[in-house]
Amino acid sequence: MHSITLMQALLLTLMAIIVGVDFWLEAFFLFRPIIVGTLTGLILGDVHTGLIAGGLTELAFAGLTPAGGTQPPNPILAGLMTTVIAFTTGADPKTAIGLALPFSFLMQYIILFYYSSFSFFMTKADKYAEEANVKGLAKINILTTSIVALSYGIIVFLSVYVAQDLMKTVVQSMPAWLAHGFEVAGGILPAVGFGMLLRVMMKAEYTPYFIIGFFIASFLPFSNLLPIAVIGAALALYEYFRTKDQYLLNNVVATKGDEYSDGI
Repeated sequence: MHSITLMQALLLTLMAIIVGVDFWLEAFFLFRPIIVGTLTGLILGDVHTGLIAGGLTELAFAGLTPAGGTQPPNPILAGLMTTVIAFTTGADPKTAIGLALPFSFLMQYIILFYYSSFSFFMTKADKYAEEANVKGLAKINILTTSIVALSYGIIVFLSVYVAQDLMKTVVQSMPAWLAHGFEVAGGILPAVGFGMLLRVMMKAEYTPYFIIGFFIASFLPFSNLLPIAVIGAALALYEYFRTKDQYLLNNVVATKGDEYSDGI
């Protein structure tokens, strides 16, 4: 087990603010758990744990996408706290995923609260829009974004630094059967997340690629996943160019059909 120093906690807080703003604006997608987990591991000096925890959490959150006012559990707190709990308590990352979910739910509820409460600014925003007051609109956006960023910073600092001893005590006091239950649940979550993603993306014409990937991952010995990723990228490029050529061909056929539509 390890302890998080004040400097590490401040760096994690700064990182949470940056990726929190990125999540609020959906700008560069730095908020994905695999990136957050890796950055957390880098700050804590344990990139290996960060990669494993971030990768597991990414799979669990792969099929969870915000839709309007509906928000899934917060991916930033999930990735960050999974890594932090695994690092500070020595728990298996699969167990840490289950223990990190309450922090993720907490941030989810805070963001949902902001979605409702920030409607207070809409009347003034509409007024600024009618007046073409760009500076006024910018001030509202900066104010609301700053509130969100500050919330991420406070929650993360309290969670990773102030509450770290409490987390260690909770994990150490858990009976073996409960810890094993969290580990089993954490192992299932990535499969559930990937299944939800397939439910959205899977099409009948992509089934051969799915079978190829499953066969390669399951039966061919690889020391890491890089060869599978390269094969997947190659197949994706092939599908892209094939679809593009088919689209251009359909346009040519449609154009030729319009030329002869008058029966000439």
